[in-house]
Amino acid sequence: MVEKLKKTKLQTDRAAPSYAGPEDVECDVCTGRKHKAVKSCLVCLESYCQTHYERHEEFRSGRRHKVTEATGRLQEMICSQHDRLLEVFCRTDQRCVCLLCTMDEHKNHDTVSAAAERTEKQKLLEDNQRKHQQRIQEKEKKLQDLREAVKTHKRSAQTAVEDTERIFTELIRSFERRRSEVIQLIRDQEKTAVSRAEGLLKELEQEIDDLRRRHDEMEQLSHTEDHISFLQSLQSFTVPPESTDSITVSSLLLFDDVGKSVSQLNAKVDDFCKEEIKKISGKVSHIEIVLFNGPKTSVELLQSWEGSSVCDLPLDSMAEASSTEQMQQTNKAKAVKIQEEYLQWCRGEDAWGCWEQVKGKKRERKAQRQQLRRQLQKQSDYFSPGV
Repeated sequence: MVEKLKKTKLQTDRAAPSYAGPEDVECDVCTGRKHKAVKSCLVCLESYCQTHYERHEEFRSGRRHKVTEATGRLQEMICSQHDRLLEVFCRTDQRCVCLLCTMDEHKNHDTVSAAAERTEKQKLLEDNQRKHQQRIQEKEKKLQDLREAVKTHKRSAQTAVEDTERIFTELIRSFERRRSEVIQLIRDQEKTAVSRAEGLLKELEQEIDDLRRRHDEMEQLSHTEDHISFLQSLQSFTVPPESTDSITVSSLLLFDDVGKSVSQLNAKVDDFCKEEIKKISGKVSHIEIVLFNGPKTSVELLQSWEGSSVCDLPLDSMAEASSTEQMQQTNKAKAVKIQEEYLQWCRGEDAWGCWEQVKGKKRERKAQRQQLRRQLQKQSDYFSPGV
């Protein structure tokens, strides 16, 4: 019963093949709506659905063709010159060719079967895979380190912000206390001086009243006709009354000098704060998570390029390398690196202060720019569509 069910299911699957979707390989034999191809024949150079593949196998039962999983790259597996299957690899020209090519333009070239070359290239691929895996692990380690560094950086920044808030709050409170102390000092001195002056005001007012009274008495005495009384009374006016003539009123000893001193203090504190903030800003601006180890000046950048033998090496001088494609990729990567260094250097020129290192002259800056562009232009051929 189980075998019958399996056969029934197989017949049902064969009777109702699935149609090809946008990403599927279509059957080359189906008419109308195409079914999904399951195999591709490397001899007939066609792809077949399950039904047509079975018919193909029945028809070719005497001599079976070489088939592979359905692929949409059949045309890429055919020699464009001879319409034959690409089965041979030419190591001289580093390309796949057909058997007829080995008898024609690739005659006397170093050729091997595609399978043999695949074995060699497989070793290189596996070696590259190991290297890539190692690089992945290294990058993942750097990624983890960078994430931890970012967290540490944020924590450090938050701590610095909190400390700054606390210290500046204390500083503000300290200035508030100093302000209150100076204000209180002024008020106390004002109160003392005013109290002393008001006491003297009362004394002066009393002396004026006494003097006016004595003046009136003298006036009255001057009009008396009794000589004896005049002489006897005159004795009392010869004794001078108590006087505050030693008082000197100053119009110069005011609080103007205090205001000037406070203004000077403000200027000194402001200058001190500016200088210290400048130092703090310098320390803050040098705090980085990732340090750029590349050249910091245009001169260093050019020297690094001039010292790069691979970067300046033309393709024809690298003909002894095992793979032309690998050579091209290497040079392209080097050219991309140059472009990235150039752009990064341009973005960071102000931060690095590179023009101070080349005397900051405008003509030197222009010359450096032109030299950089010329150096970059030498590598531009590596960005062409053919590379």
